[in-house]
Amino acid sequence: MSRLKFPQCAAMTFTAMLLLAGCVSQQKYDALDAEYQQLNRTMSAEVAANQMHITRLQNAIKVTVNSELLFPSGDWQMPVEAQQTIGKIVPILAPMQQTKIIVNGYTDNVPIGPGLMREGITSNVVLSQKRADNVMQFLISQGVKPSLVSARGLGEADPVASNDTAEGREQNRRVELTLAGSGN
Repeated sequence: MSRLKFPQCAAMTFTAMLLLAGCVSQQKYDALDAEYQQLNRTMSAEVAANQMHITRLQNAIKVTVNSELLFPSGDWQMPVEAQQTIGKIVPILAPMQQTKIIVNGYTDNVPIGPGLMREGITSNVVLSQKRADNVMQFLISQGVKPSLVSARGLGEADPVASNDTAEGREQNRRVELTLAGSGN
């Protein structure tokens, strides 16, 4: 049996957490696959520019968006350009009324500066939660069912790269939208 690398193990673990008991029906698999293909076509420019990654999991799709695409440095409010980017995804997500969307916010490990502290942002977890909440609220404002969206701020947990370099920290500042099948 070959050994899996850490990212593969992490992805498999994450996928396992998303799955509910039982197998995915062919119909649900096909629907999720069609959604995955549509996301790739719609967001091809962002994917090509390495601003967004779309990953097909067994019973889910994960859309990872670089934080710089959504938020100015040290902020949690999405400018109009970021809303337009997320707005391209909404027509694909909103019709899937049984698909749960989990919005996870992440940061690098750089401590919160005095400017954010004055605004009540006391940690990277708080900043990442505000960013995840902001994306969730925007999705809801665009027609995604509120009962099917949740947001979590995970701060500097689960880095995808080393925080020892500027490039690594940039990769760690991200928002992930996971579209998990309903399991029914």
